[in-house]
Amino acid sequence: ESSWYYARYASPQYTEGLVDPAAANHWLPVDQYIGGIEHAILHLLYFRFYHKLLRDEGLVDSDEPAINLLCQGMVIAETFYREHADQSKDWFNPADVEYIRDEKGHVVGGNLKSDGLPVNFGGVEKMSKGKNNGVNPQAMVDKYGADTVRLFSMFAAPPDQSLEWNEAGVEGMSRFLRRFWREATTHASHPDHPDVSELSKSGSQFNAAQKTMRRLLHETIQKVGDDYGRRYSFNTAIAALMELLNHVSKFDDMSELGRALRHETLQTMVLLLNPVTPHISHHLWQVLGNAETLLEDLAFPQADPSALARDAVILAVQVNGKLRGTIEVGVQTPREAIEAAALAEPNVVKFMEGMAVKKVIVVPGKIVNIVAA
Repeated sequence: ESSWYYARYASPQYTEGLVDPAAANHWLPVDQYIGGIEHAILHLLYFRFYHKLLRDEGLVDSDEPAINLLCQGMVIAETFYREHADQSKDWFNPADVEYIRDEKGHVVGGNLKSDGLPVNFGGVEKMSKGKNNGVNPQAMVDKYGADTVRLFSMFAAPPDQSLEWNEAGVEGMSRFLRRFWREATTHASHPDHPDVSELSKSGSQFNAAQKTMRRLLHETIQKVGDDYGRRYSFNTAIAALMELLNHVSKFDDMSELGRALRHETLQTMVLLLNPVTPHISHHLWQVLGNAETLLEDLAFPQADPSALARDAVILAVQVNGKLRGTIEVGVQTPREAIEAAALAEPNVVKFMEGMAVKKVIVVPGKIVNIVAA
């Protein structure tokens, strides 16, 4: 019964009644409920009502059946049809239609591939059997692999918004995973990968580029962990990992410490991607020299506070409220030196020609605002 199934799941072997109070109170309330908008009124209303009934009967102690609700968006796609004289319609799957687009690239119509004759464009709507605009995931899995399809599904839109299916986007995710695969396997082909922590214990010091690489890694760990665990913003987590791959691809330091940093970064990326792309992650974890451990046995990466420390920060410089440039200053730079650097920034000088400085406002670590007239 959909109004109380969650409570029965907590005590499936119980034969003395509806719910085993001890088991139900151990597991309930549910930490995270995920459902579509079609559940937002009836089902959610019913199961909240029923939970209060269970509470009043002494079967559960909690007041609500779930702590958090995530109402996920729909997967949408183009629709195409032909209308008969009696106004009934035949709907055609988008995969069977050659699209016709206007000068801006918007779909305005199409021709059926089987007979070459026109079909009408019915707009972009929720995938459904009635409109015949569903996409068979198996076809995408056969072409790109399950991990790629999973990655696209998580990246294409926030989970609470509609996702417009786009095969070009799937291809983009495939390119990213191929790049990551090449980066990891190329690195693994060189067996000498020292351990960062051991080198640090021995007194090895990071140079400026190495500090930046490690800071970017641990900023990404911090962001991805927060996006997964608190914000449920999987698309921005994946975007952060893409950006990190761009940085590690350009990090060509082949010193002992440089190779150690590269290894730490690639291994951590595997751990961060594992919830979304488990098959590739498991394989690359082995490739990177971890044949004795399984990803399931490992804790999620945690950012190292010492790695997050910055020697310098980039400040935006505004003139009368409009962004005119940026400056990079040390974190301990005195206010007077920050003001001088902001006033000397070439683009700021250009926009202040003929004006006099009235006031300079410095917000530490963030912005310099120059008031001029």
